[in-house]
Amino acid sequence: MLAGVFLFFYALALTLSPAVRARTWEAEFRWEHWLGVGVWGVGIVLAHLQIRRYAPNHDPYLFATVALLSGWGLLTIYRLLPGFGLRQTIWLALGLAVFIGGLRLPKDLGFLRRYKYLWLTGGLLLTATTLIFGTNPANTGPEQWLGCCGVYLQPSEPLKLLLIAYLAAYLADRRQPLLPQRAPASPPPPSFATFSPSLLSLLAPTVVMAGVALLLLVIQRDLGTASIFLFIYATMIYFGTGNQRLVLIILGGLILVSGAGYVVFDLVRLRVDAWLNPWADPAGRSYQVVQSLIAIASGEIFGRGPGLGSPGLVPLAHSDFIFTAIAEENGMIGVIGLLGLFALLVQRGLHIALRAPDNYRRFLAAGITSFLAAQSLLIIAGNLRMLPLTGVTLPFLSYGGSSLMTSFICLLLLTLISSLPREMADAHLAQMDPAPTLTIHSLFLVGISAATLVTGWWMVVRGPDLLARTDNPRQTIADRFVYRGRFLDQHGSPLVLNQGEAGDFTRAYLEPSLAPVIGYSSATFGQAGLEFSLDTYLRGLEGQAWHRIWFDEFLYGQHPPGLDIRLSIDLDLQRSASARLGNQTGAVVLLNAQSGEVLAMVSSPFFDPNQLDTTWEDLLNDPRAPLLNRTTQGAYPPGAILGPLLLAETIERTGLPLSTVPTTLPHSDTPTTCAVASDRQSWPAAIQNGCPSPLAYLGERLGGDSLLELFQTLGFYLLPDVRLPANPPLAPTTIENPALAALGEDLRLSPLQLALAVAPISNHGIRPAPRLALAYYSPDTQWTLLPPLGGPETVFTASTAQQTAVLLTAPNHPIWESLALIQPTETDPETDAAFAWFAGGTLPDWPGTPIIAVVLLENGDVALAQEIGEGLLGEVVK
Repeated sequence: MLAGVFLFFYALALTLSPAVRARTWEAEFRWEHWLGVGVWGVGIVLAHLQIRRYAPNHDPYLFATVALLSGWGLLTIYRLLPGFGLRQTIWLALGLAVFIGGLRLPKDLGFLRRYKYLWLTGGLLLTATTLIFGTNPANTGPEQWLGCCGVYLQPSEPLKLLLIAYLAAYLADRRQPLLPQRAPASPPPPSFATFSPSLLSLLAPTVVMAGVALLLLVIQRDLGTASIFLFIYATMIYFGTGNQRLVLIILGGLILVSGAGYVVFDLVRLRVDAWLNPWADPAGRSYQVVQSLIAIASGEIFGRGPGLGSPGLVPLAHSDFIFTAIAEENGMIGVIGLLGLFALLVQRGLHIALRAPDNYRRFLAAGITSFLAAQSLLIIAGNLRMLPLTGVTLPFLSYGGSSLMTSFICLLLLTLISSLPREMADAHLAQMDPAPTLTIHSLFLVGISAATLVTGWWMVVRGPDLLARTDNPRQTIADRFVYRGRFLDQHGSPLVLNQGEAGDFTRAYLEPSLAPVIGYSSATFGQAGLEFSLDTYLRGLEGQAWHRIWFDEFLYGQHPPGLDIRLSIDLDLQRSASARLGNQTGAVVLLNAQSGEVLAMVSSPFFDPNQLDTTWEDLLNDPRAPLLNRTTQGAYPPGAILGPLLLAETIERTGLPLSTVPTTLPHSDTPTTCAVASDRQSWPAAIQNGCPSPLAYLGERLGGDSLLELFQTLGFYLLPDVRLPANPPLAPTTIENPALAALGEDLRLSPLQLALAVAPISNHGIRPAPRLALAYYSPDTQWTLLPPLGGPETVFTASTAQQTAVLLTAPNHPIWESLALIQPTETDPETDAAFAWFAGGTLPDWPGTPIIAVVLLENGDVALAQEIGEGLLGEVVK
């Protein structure tokens, strides 16, 4: 009844999951799995009635546990692949039919015991026929199946059970029968050590039969089943002899065989390498392992919910990785429940073995239980990266008719063995040594406990890191169903928005010139720019009340709707800056010198995020690097554009420079070339026109320590924190040559860095902290300011800034300005092209908002840079 109630509500959740995921009742509900629920319900009820009739003393927990496991697996397969769910339903019906019919068999199971050689030989011959007539339903991999037309049998599955039956009968036939009365306490229980002939001669037939089976499996390359066979053989020998040394020898042989398999078989080598270091090739040979761990991590504590996860992203989730599928959608709670069911199955199976009426049925029950437990732990450990992958199925849960049928036959045999009246079972229990059974029981419980702890490790401890990996596509899938926040400019005009309905959301980028800044969020190419750095806000995982986030993830298995982000960008100025820059290779930054808000940020050439699928390869191969955001990631030699800053620092420290403007570099008679030819020989004109020699003299006058302090204060050795990627600058400890340092030797600046550095000239000597993302919109708190990432810093006095700006006032515009031209040099390999700089801004006494404009052109066209900068500032001050 408990299994039925659980599966009914689980099936109901699967039916409603499309509506829950889309958050609307206008969805296509899932109905196909109810056929499986119906078949399961009818079969389970009939089986339960027949058990009560033909095995009234059966173990009360065994069948209920298997009923829940098989139903849970059936619904999981329907959730992943409905077509395979229908096939599994047919196999489930057949398995239950065999189980019901088998309840009428004799309880002593003599037909298995008497014909042990015949049964095992038949299984070996059937398995051997796959070498000639074998096929693979998937048309890939080893051909280990027999059949056609959609009906296939994997002979190695029943062969496991036949080997157990053979070993149980063989070992029981060579032990003294148990006495019906209680044995004396003093004599030790019988063991092979007291028998003659020797232990080796007694075990020789079992070695031969098991060896033939192993050889067939190795030839088939069914190495997972071969491992199970060796383990079955070791445990059965231990149950029959109590000889731990012999078991250790067999398990040592298993390790040696595994080592040999690593050397001989490529498949084994690939799986072991993927187990040892899955992060080395997560998109290739380790893809299944890495995606399995990501799926488990996404389950977290309560799971995504039935039908709300993405377990299908893991290959073979319906068979080899069905544990992963259950973990993702049922979480840690579901994993604990699932492993608890297997622990109960192991406990009841070995309990049945202890109470069996004779050695044969005792060994048979113990072997069947060990087989089910070992195969379960082997595949679960492979999913959790505790062991290499083996490719075996998870009993009662994984898709596979042969596996399911074999598992139900195992259930039948355990049920028949457990049907002994309690009084007789208690009497037999007192006649045998329980130590081997209890030891194996403890080992299995340790294994199940370890699997539980490792699951918690991947879900809780490593979960955040795994979910943040770029090869986790679940975030992209969630974006199709859950509203992702928009980007707005400072006036509320949309820059990026969502199109379509829930389940088919797509991202629309409305202003391509902002692509290097805003970036993209793509299922194929990942995320970049602000889409990446503000992802938690855009997904609604930050900026909302914790209970709202928890409620949405618990109810919908998804994050809540995302939050809109308001940027400092002025869309009109952005478009104007983009139009003025045109097709030139370069960058433009327009900055509010008082608040640090970035009003325009253009990097050219740029790209269209809406066309990434068709243009990606061209973008990667384009020598002009359109994916590069030159405003923050560009690193250019500043040259004479440092002039206004050096002039201001000189005024701050020593007053105006000497009246004579040098025309050659210090300690040299070689004349220098200015960016703009001019007859004016005043200091302001020389600095405005980008003449390098005056800057070198100012550098010598200030000295290395003063220059280093100035550059540090201006932020030349820090990254402007605007939530965008940037190249980290090198921070020297000393400046050996002040003259060359004043010309920007060994200094590389981005246009944004320069804009922030010259902002004090227009802002009364204060350098602002940059601001790009201003606020987010939350349903609870409306618009909320994003916390600033820094604070303003005083660089010059207000009088120094005023004096500097006045000295650098443009002839025909109410702004200050400076130009620079960096010529290619043979001594500096990074400067292999000419760069033109423009830096300018409003005057400090300007009654409006102080604005800074910085222009960088990679073609060295100083006149064009000046035209663009003056034009943008002219729009502000007009």
